[in-house]
Amino acid sequence: MSVTTADLGRRAAPIRPWLTAIVVWALLLTVPIWLPMLGGYTALAGRVLVFGLLAMSFNILLGFTGVMSFGHAAYFGLGAYGAGLTLKYIAASTPLAMLAGVLLGGIAGSLFGLLIVRRRGVYFAMVTVAFGQIAFYVAYSWNSLTGGYDGLRGFARAPIHLGFATIDIANNDLAFYYFLLAVFAVATGVQALMLASPFGRTLLAIRENERRARFLGIPVERHIWMSFSISCAFTALAGALYALLNNFADPMGLHYTLSGEIVIMAVMGGMRAFWGPLVGAAVFVVLQDYISSMTVNWMSFVGLIFVLVVLFFPRGILGVFQGGGGR
Repeated sequence: MSVTTADLGRRAAPIRPWLTAIVVWALLLTVPIWLPMLGGYTALAGRVLVFGLLAMSFNILLGFTGVMSFGHAAYFGLGAYGAGLTLKYIAASTPLAMLAGVLLGGIAGSLFGLLIVRRRGVYFAMVTVAFGQIAFYVAYSWNSLTGGYDGLRGFARAPIHLGFATIDIANNDLAFYYFLLAVFAVATGVQALMLASPFGRTLLAIRENERRARFLGIPVERHIWMSFSISCAFTALAGALYALLNNFADPMGLHYTLSGEIVIMAVMGGMRAFWGPLVGAAVFVVLQDYISSMTVNWMSFVGLIFVLVVLFFPRGILGVFQGGGGR
């Protein structure tokens, strides 16, 4: 009996996600070793983790539910402000700051999701932009609390006391990187389990054919709202980590331009692949860091690369290595 190339591809396909995960974690765990050899630095790797978590959180909504949002930066910024305000005015506690950021962004996303869950397509996307700009102008105008356009300053991440040991993430960049990696691992692990559950399979059914899912008795609006709320909560967690990374939060973290960059990261890396947005975020952050050091028009080059990826590799960069990058 002859075996075709297609048969071999189908047999090998289940192994590829595991292989991708192994490569990703091997690279992330050894970043402090190989990144300096390439001229990088630890803070750059931290930015990749933060924006990777941001893009993967957004992709729960876009890639796995099939709903577009152009206002996700609002929840990222709310998470950053929630963490910064907690550290500055309530307590110098990093875990408490992260919890406050997640609650602020997650609750805001859940409440707003209730208002728009019945909208679809361009109407859904435009309403998310409107809400994001409202949040931006509130942060921009409330100088006494947020610092206005100058941003929120005067806070810093605090060491984590475990009772038997203290993790000095305030002064040790390497310790802070592995702290970010640990939070990233927990967050992505929860995401992976959720997407592999019956709830995650239901989201895929809605993405593929919403009308058929509705005929099967699936409460589509409820599932989209849950997906939106979960996505916003994880996005707010990324925002809280961003505030800890920079010891700073500013209104541009809520601006619609960042929402556009989130979409670019997810699509460039491969929005149908679990690790695709992380790859897209890594490419975006590294290109931004490298090209911006040579020209202020760095976004033009990133935009050109994005267009080329969309034209020739519609499944994204990761889709090329998983055998799905053809036109």
